[in-house]
Amino acid sequence: MALLSHSRRLRVTPFTTGVEAAGVKAYTVYNRMLLPTVFEDPVSDYHHLKTQVQVWDVAVERQVELVGPDAARLMQMITPRDLRKMQPDQCFYVPIVDQNGKMLNDPVAIKHSETRWWVSIADSDLLFWIKGLALGTGLNVDVFEPDVSPLAVQGPKADILMERIFGPMVHDIRFFRHKRLPFNGTDFIVARSGYSKQGGYEIYVEGHQNGMALWEALFNAGANLDVRAGCPNLIERIEGGLLSYGNDMTMQNSPFECGLGKFCNAPDDVDYIGKNAIMLERLTGPTRQIRAVSIAGAPVPPVATTWALSRGDQWVGEVTSAAWSPDYETNVAIAMVDAPHWEAGTLLQVHAPDGIREAEVQFGFWI
Repeated sequence: MALLSHSRRLRVTPFTTGVEAAGVKAYTVYNRMLLPTVFEDPVSDYHHLKTQVQVWDVAVERQVELVGPDAARLMQMITPRDLRKMQPDQCFYVPIVDQNGKMLNDPVAIKHSETRWWVSIADSDLLFWIKGLALGTGLNVDVFEPDVSPLAVQGPKADILMERIFGPMVHDIRFFRHKRLPFNGTDFIVARSGYSKQGGYEIYVEGHQNGMALWEALFNAGANLDVRAGCPNLIERIEGGLLSYGNDMTMQNSPFECGLGKFCNAPDDVDYIGKNAIMLERLTGPTRQIRAVSIAGAPVPPVATTWALSRGDQWVGEVTSAAWSPDYETNVAIAMVDAPHWEAGTLLQVHAPDGIREAEVQFGFWI
C-alpha cells in the first residue's frame, strides 16, 4: 500500500501526537488534514464504541467563522433552513446549497450571537464559497477559519467521562445545544452532538496549544472506563443513517434527495441562495432519494466507487456506502434509489465488485 507524503499542505491536528501514541492504523484525508479511520480494526472499534467511551480527533471538522454586523444575514443567505428563531446556545444542522439547489455541504451551524457564528463543515472548500458571497454582496462581515479544533467524546459512558472533566453542568446540555465550560484556565464550547448514534459530546477546542492538555485529561480521567482513542465508524454510521458528504451526497444531489427536506423550511419572505430551485422541488418532490438497503451474502468489500442497483432490466439507483453489521448480521447500506423503486420491501439487485447480489429496501435505518 502506498504511503502519504507529509507536507505543510497536509496539516496535522492539535491531537495528532495523542492519536499516533494510541496506535492509529489508518487515516483518510479530509479538509487537507488527517482523519483517523481505524485503531484496532473496524469491527473491534465498532463494538467498543457501542459499549464504552471513545475520544475522537475530529479537528478536520474545520470552522468557518462569520463575525460582524451582517453575520446573521449572511448565515441565512447560505441555507434554506429558517434561522430566525435560533437561540445563542443552539446548534443547527444546515444544508447549504448552490444557486441550483444542489448540496455544497451539510455542516452544523453554531450561533454565538447575532454577530458571530461558526459553521462546522464537512469535507469541502466551503470557506471560499462563503468568503466569495460576503465579498460579492458587500456585506459587513469577516469570514475566516479560526483556530478551533473539535474533539468528540462518544459512547454510552460519555456522560460519566465528561462530568469528570467539566463537572455536572454537562448534564444540563440538551441535544444540539451547547454551553461554554471552563477547563485548565480557559474555556471551551461543549455541545451535545457528534457523528454517532451512541450519544456524546463535541468539544470545540480554541487554541492549538490546548489540544493535548485536554486529550491527556480525558484519558487520565477515563482510565477505569476503558476509554480509547476512536474515530467515526463506518459500520455504526451506516446503521444510524448518518450521511457522509462526498460519499452519500454530492453537488449532484438536492437536500430533498438526501432526506433533508425538513431542514428546507425558510418561509417565502426569506431570501437565500437557491431559493427558486428549493421552492420548486418542495412542490414537486424528488425523483430519487436516500434509502436504507440490506445486501444479502457474505461481508461486502469496501465501496470505493458507487455500485449500480437494478430491478429487472432497469437501472434504478446506486449504493454509496456499505458494510457488514455484526449486530444485525447482514450487510447494511445507504443507497440513492429512484422513486418508483424506493418503497420498503422492494427487492433489487446490487452490482457489487464480487458479483450481483440480492438487496432489499428497508423501512428505515437500523439505529
